[in-house]
Amino acid sequence: MKEIYLDSNATTCVLPAAVAAARQAMEQGYGNPSSTHATGLQAKAMMDGVRRRASGLLGVGDGRLMFNSGATEGIQTAVLSALCALRERRAAGKRIGSLLLYGATEHKAVPESLAHWNRLLGLGLEVRKLPVDAQGRHDLQALDALIGDAAMLCTMAANNETGVVSDLSAIARLLQERGADAYWMVDCVQALGKLKLNLAATRIDYAPFSGHKLYAPKGIGMLYVRAGAPFTPLMMGGGQEAGLRSGTENMAGIAALGAVLAALDDGKTFRSHADLAAFREQLVASLERAFPGIVFNMPFDLSLSTTLNFSVPGLSSKELLDLFDAARVRVSSGSACSAAKALPSYVLEAMHVPQWRASSAIRLSFGPLIDAATITAACARIERCGEALRSSCLLPSALAPSPQDGVIQLSVDGQCTWLLSDAASASCVVIDPVAALVPRLAAFIRCQHLALRAIVHTTAPADHGVARLALLQELEIEQVGHVDIDGELALGQQRLRRIECGDNHVYLLEQRFAFIGTLAPEALTPLLDAALLTPDTVLCASGDDGSICGTVHSVQDGSVPSAELQFDAAALPAFLRQHPDAILVDVREAYEHAACAGTVFEGCEVRSVPLSRLAGQVAAWLQQPQRPLVFFCRSGNRSARASACLRRLGHGAAWQLNGGMAMADATRHPLAIAA
Repeated sequence: MKEIYLDSNATTCVLPAAVAAARQAMEQGYGNPSSTHATGLQAKAMMDGVRRRASGLLGVGDGRLMFNSGATEGIQTAVLSALCALRERRAAGKRIGSLLLYGATEHKAVPESLAHWNRLLGLGLEVRKLPVDAQGRHDLQALDALIGDAAMLCTMAANNETGVVSDLSAIARLLQERGADAYWMVDCVQALGKLKLNLAATRIDYAPFSGHKLYAPKGIGMLYVRAGAPFTPLMMGGGQEAGLRSGTENMAGIAALGAVLAALDDGKTFRSHADLAAFREQLVASLERAFPGIVFNMPFDLSLSTTLNFSVPGLSSKELLDLFDAARVRVSSGSACSAAKALPSYVLEAMHVPQWRASSAIRLSFGPLIDAATITAACARIERCGEALRSSCLLPSALAPSPQDGVIQLSVDGQCTWLLSDAASASCVVIDPVAALVPRLAAFIRCQHLALRAIVHTTAPADHGVARLALLQELEIEQVGHVDIDGELALGQQRLRRIECGDNHVYLLEQRFAFIGTLAPEALTPLLDAALLTPDTVLCASGDDGSICGTVHSVQDGSVPSAELQFDAAALPAFLRQHPDAILVDVREAYEHAACAGTVFEGCEVRSVPLSRLAGQVAAWLQQPQRPLVFFCRSGNRSARASACLRRLGHGAAWQLNGGMAMADATRHPLAIAA
C-alpha cells in the first residue's frame, strides 16, 4: 500500500525537475560563481537567472534578494539587521520604540531570534506577543494600541499549523495611519506558491523563504530586503551575494530552486487554487464521515486551501497519528519542529480554543503538486481509519457488539486502570479508575454492551472517588451496588475475589491474575503465606512504571530484563528462515492493525496483541519460553516495552524489531500491507 504524504507544511518531496537541475549543477555546472574563468561565469549566469526569476515572481522591484540556507537563517538575518539599526539610532540620540512585537502564532524561530539578538546586542527591549483573535488573525485593536511603542513587528503571511492567512493589508494600513516607523518582517515560508506576492508594493521590510516547503531541497532559501531597509550581514567572509551573505553559494540548491520557480512560472506544473480548494472539500467530507463530531480548528474562508487542522473528541493526537500512520497516511500534530514534545499547540492556545482541541489537534497539509488520484486514495484510507476506530469501540458504531474476554490496561500520567471483561456474561469490572480515562472506559463499555458489575480500588483513591462517580454518571448508572466487591463476585465462569491486605485490597481473578496496588515484594508475602498466589500469577499494579505487568516469580527474584534482543528490518528475513516457528506479534492497538488491513511477514504467523492487552497473554507465552516472539509496532517504542516485559518474566527469546514498521518500510523489508 503506497504511502500518501499529507504533511507538506513540514516539508515536501523534491520536484523531479529540481532533482535533475541539482544533478546537472553538480555534474556539469560545478563552477564557483566567484571565479572569473568560463566555468565560474557559467555558474554565475545560472545563479543570476534564478535570482531574476525569483525577483519577478515575488515582485522584488528595487529590493534585494539573497540566497541563504532557509527561513531560520533569513529570520536571524532580518532580526539582526533591524536590531543593529535600532541600536545605532538610539546611540545617535534618536527615539526608538520599546517593544519587539511578534504574532502569538509565529513560528518559534521568531521569538527565539528576537530574544537572542536583543540580549546579545544589549538593547534591553521588551519582547511581547501580539495576540490573535479566535480565527487566528492578528488582533488589530491590540496592534493599534501597541504600534506606537513598537521598534520591530514580526508577523506571518500564513500560519504553518492552521493555514490561516494574515490580513497583511490591514496591518500595513495601520502602520501607515499611525505613522509607525517600526521595522516589519513577514514570514513568507507558507506563502510561496500559494499566495500572490508583490513585495515591493508593500510596506514589508524583510521576507524570508524556505525552498523545501515547495518541492526544492532542504538547505536553500531566500531573504527579501526592501530597498532602503537597514541590513547587517549575519555572515562575513568572502563577500559573496554582493556582500550580503558570505560563503560559497549552494549552487545545487539554487539550481533546484530555480526549477521549482520555473514550474511556478509556467502555470502548468502545479494545481490551480480552484483545484486545491476542491481537493480540500473532498478531504473534509471524508474526515466528517470518518470521525463524527470532528472540529476544524481554522476558518475555511480565511485559510490556505492546502491546510486542514482538526481535533476529534475523545481521541488524542498520538492515537490519531498512530492510526493514520498505520494506514500509511502521513500527517502531523502541529508544527514538525515541536510535535515530538507532546505539548498542546501554542498556536491553538493563542486562539483560545478549548484545551482538549489544543492538545489533540492534527494537521493535514498537501502541496500544489498533488493529484486527484492521491486525494481519492487518501479519502478512502481516512474513511477506513474511521471504520477501524468504530470496530475498536473508540467511535460510536451501529455494528453489533462482539464482546471478548479480556484484561485491558489503560494508562495515563503514571497511573493504571484495569478493565476485566467477560464475553459469556457480557459483563465487566473496572479496577482503579482514573478520571482522565473515564470517557474511554465509558465508550468501550457502551460499545460492547457490557454490564458494569463493579468499580473497585486497590488503594484509597487519591481523588476520593471522583473518577468512580464520573464513570457512573457517564454510563447513567445509579451508584448503589457499584462501589466495591463484598468478598467475591462471579464474572461469568470466573471468580473475582477481594483480599484484605492491611489498608489495601488485592483482587484475584482465580489464581491467574492479581490486581494489586504495588509490585513491591513485601506486598506479596501475606498472599503467598495464604497460598492465594502461584509463582506464575500475573501481577497487575495500579501504577505504571513502564513494566506493564509482573509475575510472583519475577518480583520475588527481583528479575531485570536480560540483554536486549533486537534486530533491524534487514536481518528479519534471515531470522525467520532460521526460526520458522517464530510468532510475530503486532503490539499496536487494534484500530491501528485494522487500519492497515493486516500484515504478513513472508507467510509467518502474525498475531495482533495490543500492548494494552499484553498482560492477558503473557501466561500462555511463558509456557513456551524458548519459542521466539518478535514484537513490532510503528516506531519500536511499544515493542521494546513488550519484549522487555517478557524477558523480565523469564521468556528467553523475546525479540523486537528495531525501529518498527517505519524502518521496515524504509529498508523495503518484505512486509506486505494489504491495500
